[in-house]
Amino acid sequence: MQLASRSTPAAMAHRVGRSTLTVRAADGSPVADAEVEVEQTRHSFAFANIGFDFIGFANGETDVRPDSPFGGAAPSAGAHLAELWFALFNTATLPFYWGGFEPERGHPDTARLLRTARWFVDHGCVVKGHPLAWHTLAPHWVRDLPVDEVEAAVRARIVREVSDFRGVVDVWDAINEVVIMPVFDKEENGLTRLCQTLGRVETVRLAVDTARAANPDATLLLNDFDLSPDYEHLIEDCLDAGIRIDALGLQSHMHQGYWGEEKTLAVLERFSRFGLPLHLTETTLLSGHLMPREVVDLNDYRIPGWPSTPEGEERQADEVVRHYRTLVGHPAVQAITYWGLTDDGAWLGAPGGLVRADGTPKPSYHALQGLIRDDWWLAPTRVRTDTEGRVGVEGFLGEYRVTVGGRSGSIVLDATDGVADVIVG
Repeated sequence: MQLASRSTPAAMAHRVGRSTLTVRAADGSPVADAEVEVEQTRHSFAFANIGFDFIGFANGETDVRPDSPFGGAAPSAGAHLAELWFALFNTATLPFYWGGFEPERGHPDTARLLRTARWFVDHGCVVKGHPLAWHTLAPHWVRDLPVDEVEAAVRARIVREVSDFRGVVDVWDAINEVVIMPVFDKEENGLTRLCQTLGRVETVRLAVDTARAANPDATLLLNDFDLSPDYEHLIEDCLDAGIRIDALGLQSHMHQGYWGEEKTLAVLERFSRFGLPLHLTETTLLSGHLMPREVVDLNDYRIPGWPSTPEGEERQADEVVRHYRTLVGHPAVQAITYWGLTDDGAWLGAPGGLVRADGTPKPSYHALQGLIRDDWWLAPTRVRTDTEGRVGVEGFLGEYRVTVGGRSGSIVLDATDGVADVIVG
């Protein structure tokens, strides 16, 4: 029996599965002593990016719509950027910032977001919604409501979105940045007042339990940029209170410089102790000059025309490879979301994209492509079945296509070594 496989670094062994397949014809008989082609078609690991810029394109719109989550007009991404996006990523995060999604009470932008989510699903992607509850970018009409009405509005919003998108969007940042929520003072908003009244833990319970009731099969995250012990204490308190959190979201916007392997591993170890999958939900590395270290709130630093530079692009490519290898090498990490494909319309105007504003890929794009689609990918491999129609497959966890004589079947290679049948026909 021959084996379809590629060499795998020891650090990635936990990402590899093995299976003995019996290739069968449509009538169930084994396809013996035949040449078959085995090729990977999808990673199980979530290599993700935001899909904000494709809302207009997915809806067939030609005008620029105000979809940017931080104000201003989002660029209208087209077929060229879509091709670059799908060549790398298998998971998309879409914006459900409440203020932009429902600026006028009772008039949510459900249809456009649902069409966009289905467009990504039709391209083989998992879609995540971000976020269901957050004090920032909340609608103005919530601001002056009494606290009990804020709570009712938040619950109703969560039920509506999770129900309307069920089966298309089943992964959600249930609540975002709770550590700072009750002390947030940048702007008046109803959710800060709600969190001050209920407390952090009960505010998390409100979001998570309400979403769970609307879709018991949903994957619900607690997400934060504050990776201090305060976040660890919040997680502990939530788990002790019986709140079921499915995964922990860790933001890693590195506008002030790459963390480095030592810090990254230390963060992963601190949060992996909870036994929950880790999602690196917001990752950014710059290809231009870095923010000064003394900047406390990244939102306070904005400069016009922040350029990507040749030396910055080479640095970014090196850091992207190092960062992704570190994250994928850790068994607790389940997903990495890079925060933006292109510099055009990037958060804070920073050159954090993998593609320049003119649509040309940076070295970081090609470097990441080399990891995801080469180093961590089983290319089409020809092997021969034995006399009982068996062939071995060893590769990165994910979906595979098996083809013989122009007929194909598919399998999922998971972490459980075993045997499986694949029907071709």
